[in-house]
Amino acid sequence: MGRLVAILVLLCAWGNAWAAPVDVRGVRIADDADKTRLLIDLDGAFSHEVFALENPHRLVIDIPDAVLRCKLPVAPAGHATLDGLRSGVREGDDLRVVIDLKQPVRPKSFLQKPSEEGGHRLIVDLVPAEAPHGKASATPAPRSAAKAGDAKHLSVQTNGAKARAVVIAIDAGHGGKDAGAIGAKNTKEKDITLAVARRLAKLVAKAPGMRAYLVRDGDTFIGLRQRMVRARKQNADLFVSIHADAFQDPDVRGSSVYTLSPRGATSEAAKWLADRENAADLVGGVKLDEGDGLLASVLLDMSQNVTMEQSAVAAQMVLDKLAGLGGLHKARVQRAGFVVLKSPDIPSMLVETAFISNPQEEARLRDPNHQQRLAEAILKGINAYFKKYPAPAVGRGEGLVDVGGQ
Repeated sequence: MGRLVAILVLLCAWGNAWAAPVDVRGVRIADDADKTRLLIDLDGAFSHEVFALENPHRLVIDIPDAVLRCKLPVAPAGHATLDGLRSGVREGDDLRVVIDLKQPVRPKSFLQKPSEEGGHRLIVDLVPAEAPHGKASATPAPRSAAKAGDAKHLSVQTNGAKARAVVIAIDAGHGGKDAGAIGAKNTKEKDITLAVARRLAKLVAKAPGMRAYLVRDGDTFIGLRQRMVRARKQNADLFVSIHADAFQDPDVRGSSVYTLSPRGATSEAAKWLADRENAADLVGGVKLDEGDGLLASVLLDMSQNVTMEQSAVAAQMVLDKLAGLGGLHKARVQRAGFVVLKSPDIPSMLVETAFISNPQEEARLRDPNHQQRLAEAILKGINAYFKKYPAPAVGRGEGLVDVGGQ
C-alpha cells in the first residue's frame, strides 16, 4: 500500500521521559470527503506506533505507558470505512487500540502540539486505498488486476500524470584502491561486486516500470557516505549494496543480508539534525527555524523508523530468494551500523553474496553463470517487495508526513 502504508511504524519522540502513565482523555471520529480522522487527546507527552494488518483489515495504534480514561466511540452505522473500535492492555501498561476496517486504508499519523485550546493530541488519518469518486490515489491498482508475472504495476501513476519508474540504486562494494576481501585464488571482492552489480542493473533495466542506477560503474573508489548521497540524488526507492564476505575459517560459507541497526540509526539522526538544510530535505522541504529542533527530531524519527521497517521487509524477501543458491550463512536478516545503509529515507540493504574466503564459494563467485543467478535472485526479492508494497506516486522526500493539524 505504498511506501508509508504497508507495514507502517511511526515511533515519535516528544519531550523528556515520563514517570507516570499518560491518560487518554478522549477519542473522536471526524469525516470529510476523502478521509476519516481519529483525534486522540492525551494529558501528557507520549510515543506511539501505528501499523496495518490484513485478513481482516485492521489498523493498530499502540501507545506505551498509557491508560484509556474514556469510552471509545462507536463506528457510525453504515460507515464506509470503520467497522468498529476496541481497546486492550498489553505488556502490563501499554494501551492498544484496534480499528476494525471494512476496506484497506492508507494511514497517516502526526502529533499536534499543546496549545491554549488543548493538550497533546495524536491525529490518525485513514484514507481509503482506493480513492473515492474517481480521484487519483497514491496507491496503484490492486495486484489482482495484473496478470501473473506482469511487472508493469511496479511503475507508479496517478490520473493525468506520467508514470514514475521505481529507482533501484545498486552499489558495488569497494573499488579502486579499496580491493575489499581477497580470496585464495587472488579473487578481489571489488571485481566480484561490480560484476554482480552490473548484471543486476541490466536485469532491472529490462523490467517494466523500473530504472537502475549504478553507484559505481568502474574500478573507482567512492567514499561510503558519498554512495548514500549519490543514491539520494537519484531519488532512489531502494538501495542495494553488493558485497562478498570473508572469515579466517575457510569452511564458513553462505549468503547473508544486513540492514541498519537501531544504534546506527540513532547516530545518523544526530548528524542529519546538525544540518538544518538536510533535515528540512528529509521532512518534505519544511522550513525549520531555530525553534523547530524538536519538530525536526520528531519528523526525522517518523521518516527513519518507517525506512528501517521497510528495509527489514525488503531484505528478508531478498534473503529468501538467495536461500536456493547454496545455502545461507544466517537465516534471518542481520543488523549492523554500515555507513552505506544510513540514509534515513531510502530503504537499504547490504547483501553478502557468499564467502570469498571459502575456496568453493570463491570459485562460484568467479563463475559468470553464478553471478547471473545471484543477480536474478536479488531481483526476484526486489520484485516481491514492490509487488507487496508498491512505491508511492511521488519520489523520495515528497509527501512524507503531515505537519500541524486541525
